Amino acid sequence: MTFTAGIGNLLLSRTSRRGFLARATVTATAMSVAPTDLLLRPGTAYAAICECAPGSNCDCSSACCDGYTQFCCTINNGVNACPPGTFAGGWWKADGSEYCAGARYYIDCQGECHGCGCGGGSFCPACDNLTCECALGTCSNRHVGCTEFRYGQCHQEIACSGRIACRVVSCTPPWLIDSTCTTVAQTDDNTANHYAPCQDGPTSNPPAGPYAAGIAVTPDGGGYWLTDDEGAIFAYGDAAFHGSLYGVSLAKPIVGIASTPTGKGYWLVGADGGIFCFGDAGFDGSTGSVQLVDPIVGMSTDRQSGGYRFVASDGGVFDFDAPFYGSTGGVKLVQPVVGMAATSTGKGYWLVASDGGIFSFGDAAFHGSLGGVDLVQPIVGMAATPTGRGYWLVAADGGIFAFGDAGFHGSLGGQSLPAAIVGMAASPTGGGYWLAGKSGDVYNFGDAKSFGQGI
Repeated sequence: MTFTAGIGNLLLSRTSRRGFLARATVTATAMSVAPTDLLLRPGTAYAAICECAPGSNCDCSSACCDGYTQFCCTINNGVNACPPGTFAGGWWKADGSEYCAGARYYIDCQGECHGCGCGGGSFCPACDNLTCECALGTCSNRHVGCTEFRYGQCHQEIACSGRIACRVVSCTPPWLIDSTCTTVAQTDDNTANHYAPCQDGPTSNPPAGPYAAGIAVTPDGGGYWLTDDEGAIFAYGDAAFHGSLYGVSLAKPIVGIASTPTGKGYWLVGADGGIFCFGDAGFDGSTGSVQLVDPIVGMSTDRQSGGYRFVASDGGVFDFDAPFYGSTGGVKLVQPVVGMAATSTGKGYWLVASDGGIFSFGDAAFHGSLGGVDLVQPIVGMAATPTGRGYWLVAADGGIFAFGDAGFHGSLGGQSLPAAIVGMAASPTGGGYWLAGKSGDVYNFGDAKSFGQGI
């Protein structure tokens, strides 16, 4: 039994990549490893040797234990693409899928190595910034960050990689999505009809070309600006145009926008922390030339000092002419930070993670969070009330969650949207809010008025 168990464990470590591709082999292995368990427990042979994320307390009937990796749209703010800190490492296809007229394609997004090598091997799990767990901490989601495996048809110039973070699913061949992918095919038809809720939502067909990256509102609530990932500016209502980055070659995409206290200018921030100033927005510094551990995901301004702060996905906060009150940089997070909001006094701020976890610093009081709640779609942003005694969280499907003195004025949860929500802005009165979609659509609730949309 010791010898056969050893073979079974070896097979498990080598083939857990795809939940055991050959089911007949699985049955034979299961019988050799745990024949008594199979006889006493109803279920499949695979259940005897299922692979659950460590510490998950999930059972073998759950998606988290089936050996496959979760879709990226579940953990990447509803976006069907490799998340920041990962790269396309290889792909496979499945025939006979009900979701595609032809083959269905899957791209494995591998973690990038940060500060260590592979020591003569192929993987760097010690420094890929991934945690082996059920996606969003839920047993009904497949695992992420667990599997050391790589098909290798994409980005072959990267020899040392991390574990698989998630997988992108599409009816489009991978070499048309990422030019580094070759046409050499691997096939696993067992994945043909794997499904994640975000496939039905606004991210099933993300818009091509430039996409909206953020929204900022004028001080009187009479207008707003939209920016896309290339830094183009679209002004509506009484929001004046003060310039943009249209036509400028950027090192990294724009990920956020914030207006000045006067409303006569705005800042744009890139994923590398590069700051771009327009109108009366002053330059107080950036991290554009600094090697960041994780990308910048959002920013907020300090209404008292006129400075600004931005936050990275690991919760690291960078302040420029704005007081620093703390961060989660260096803290092991359950899910990445996706945004921040400052208090009205300028003496504190909140960070929000994609699972709705809230981190409070300075005079930013904790009014509740969604940590531990099963979400249909991940949280993508937040906004604070004018009093600083409450905040709203918004999910990729437009679901709104209100805490403290933040009133609920409506949401888009359950509706079919053309694209995922990427951010929100609160009405100056606190009586409403705007939601910005990836395709440039703007949705208004409460006393927030519509002034136009589009990018």
